[in-house]
Amino acid sequence: MGDDNGTFDKLKGKAKEAVGKATGNDRMTGEGKTDQAKGKAKDMVESAKDTLAGAKDSLTGDKKPE
Repeated sequence: MGDDNGTFDKLKGKAKEAVGKATGNDRMTGEGKTDQAKGKAKDMVESAKDTLAGAKDSLTGDKKPE
């Protein structure tokens, strides 16, 4: 997989959202939710890349080294 940027964004977003809720800062809460969505999107892109690479390899007969 990728370099875990999606995971970092999701964790950062959760922290921002929690701090925003605890302090009543709606802007920070919103930023946290946005960061989480960005992290999920990055994870989905990486997953799609892996799926496409696997499909290409199965069609061309290429195998990844174990």
